[in-house]
Amino acid sequence: QVQLVESGGGLVQAGGSLRLSCEASVSIFNIYSMGWYRQPPGKRRELVAQISSSTTTTYGDFVKGRFTISRDNAQSAVSLQMNTLKPEDTAVYYCNLIVNLSPLRREEYWGQGTQVTVSS
Repeated sequence: QVQLVESGGGLVQAGGSLRLSCEASVSIFNIYSMGWYRQPPGKRRELVAQISSSTTTTYGDFVKGRFTISRDNAQSAVSLQMNTLKPEDTAVYYCNLIVNLSPLRREEYWGQGTQVTVSS
């Protein structure tokens, strides 16, 4: 059973910073990518940031240099440093993990989510 343990999140004022972390109970050698998605109230889930096993990063258009994703390979963990937060960043943030089960098969897992609230 793959587990994703999320930490961080909470309430912050606009312009402030938060750091989200997620640790996966899988070997780093099986990881295809790790990342974060978010779901604002009443909206669809969207990509925030993703980092591949080759450390290629992808960010949502709304990030615009404010967030940085990084991986701790020693612990199969990923962190998301969020700066210059805006009220519209308020959402439930979900850790996402994609593992390689075989050369032709991958499996996707989700964390339970952590609330980020940015007050104006």
